[in-house]
Amino acid sequence: MAVAGAIIGAAIGGWMNDRFGRRISILFADLLFFAGAIIMSAAPTPGIIIIGRIFVGLGVGMASMTAPLYISEASPHQIRGALVSLNGLLITGGQFLSYLINLAFTRVPGTWRWMLGIAGLPAFIQFFLMLMLPESPRWLYRKCRNRAELRSWGIISSLEEAADNRKPAIWKELLTRQIQHSLGSASA
Repeated sequence: MAVAGAIIGAAIGGWMNDRFGRRISILFADLLFFAGAIIMSAAPTPGIIIIGRIFVGLGVGMASMTAPLYISEASPHQIRGALVSLNGLLITGGQFLSYLINLAFTRVPGTWRWMLGIAGLPAFIQFFLMLMLPESPRWLYRKCRNRAELRSWGIISSLEEAADNRKPAIWKELLTRQIQHSLGSASA
């Protein structure tokens, strides 16, 4: 059921990313995952566990769609690929760590409840850390019509400003600086 939820979550995640932004989508995915973990750990019947698995699946699907997108849009271009790759590595490492944590709970009373409930901890932590991060600059740029507001946030670069204002002299100067910077970097 988690896989079915993940498929639906990925589909909904794409729509939510465009409509509400990457940050809000990640926060919502965290809430779904956390709620699913709590539902599963407190489930009195197998049917309730299935409902919790669907919630977890929705959260996983949304996060798997949104997190790499947010990382690629919010990170500096020099390290963008490395950060997206690191995301994949940390997901795999987290799965391995979850097996070790589950192994630690094998001798604890209420084993399965602890195993399912502790899964909500990373989503809980990420939710509060995500509150401190800004929205994706690319999403803000696409949705905001007020260029002065974007400029005040530092989202519009001087190149984009030049394109908006259609000032050829600024274009020439900026491109010359960019080419000189690239040549200087190549010879160093």
